[in-house]
Amino acid sequence: MERYLFVIDYQNDFVDGALGFPGAETLDAGIAAKIRAYGPGHVLFTRDTHFDNYLDTREGRLLPVVHCIRGTHGWELYGETAKAIEEVGAPGIDKLVFGMDVTDPATAAVLPETADEIELVGLVSNICVVSNACVLQAKYPEARILVDARLTASMDPQMHEKVLDVLEGFQVKVLNR
Repeated sequence: MERYLFVIDYQNDFVDGALGFPGAETLDAGIAAKIRAYGPGHVLFTRDTHFDNYLDTREGRLLPVVHCIRGTHGWELYGETAKAIEEVGAPGIDKLVFGMDVTDPATAAVLPETADEIELVGLVSNICVVSNACVLQAKYPEARILVDARLTASMDPQMHEKVLDVLEGFQVKVLNR
């Protein structure tokens, strides 16, 4: 069975930086353990990636908090998760919007050709995690898509619970709820 783990945007700016929130750091050990359990060849990660013109973009006008500027500390992966990603040699996908662009040649080059099961962990549940769950479900329509509720979070706990309901509504299996 082809199983993959996607670590979504577990970056410094979402944990303890510009858009960090209490509790985001508590996901680190669990995400790192899951990365190591999946092992080499079965883990991919995304990085929210912006540039100096962020405030001039649609997202920047709607969320005017400069974050995840390519090459900065805030853009880098956080803590033990970063170490685990390096240990397993996981490829990364730099994405310019909430969901990855599977038609981008650089992204397509690292995505698996087929997948039976895809699990998502990371941040933020009600923005990038849900967006990428949708993208991956469209890319791999026969794959079982899972989200580990213990290893994703939002700065808004009520929105987090609502998005878990939405995920289940479009046939994503929510684990550890």
